[in-house]
Amino acid sequence: MKELEDRIRRDGTVKPGDVLKVDAFLNHQCDVTLFDRMGAEWARIFADRHIDKILTIEASGIGIACVAARHFGNCPVVFAKKTQSINLDGDQYTARVYSYTKQKEFPVIVSKRFLTAGEHVLLIDDFLANGKAMSGLIDICNEAGVKIEGIGIAIEKGFQRGGKELRAAGYDVASLAIVKSMDGEKGTVEFA
Repeated sequence: MKELEDRIRRDGTVKPGDVLKVDAFLNHQCDVTLFDRMGAEWARIFADRHIDKILTIEASGIGIACVAARHFGNCPVVFAKKTQSINLDGDQYTARVYSYTKQKEFPVIVSKRFLTAGEHVLLIDDFLANGKAMSGLIDICNEAGVKIEGIGIAIEKGFQRGGKELRAAGYDVASLAIVKSMDGEKGTVEFA
């Protein structure tokens, strides 16, 4: 998606350690108009799929998934929580994921009452690097008995293994911007 690539070039910042900071429009301050166009693009890509729900992970995926849901018949958005709380009651699906940006492992939790066996689910997230968060969501989907219709990613770090592994496993991954390389010293991003 050229609009997203242009926005990354203009407003993104490359940090040492292969970190791409896009908080000006994607995961701190949210450009809802851009989110809407991203949702429309995923709806075009997955037009031949029946989507009952969108599943994401807190926190950065929530806004993108909610806006995208409008393009899938306003289907419900479910998000995996990263911490246990008194609001999470009843039976739960839980997986453990490692966060590349936070450099730590944490649980992701979804109440069993929000995923029903046989439902068709689209997974959406802001970034795909090593694929650990997606693997956690996939584990939850498998345990719940739902069918994963596809995976929508805003920005994929194509030079890391996550996207390759998910595609090799047979998942339909639609990344709107795939970063081929980044140079922290020059502050440049090259797209695939």
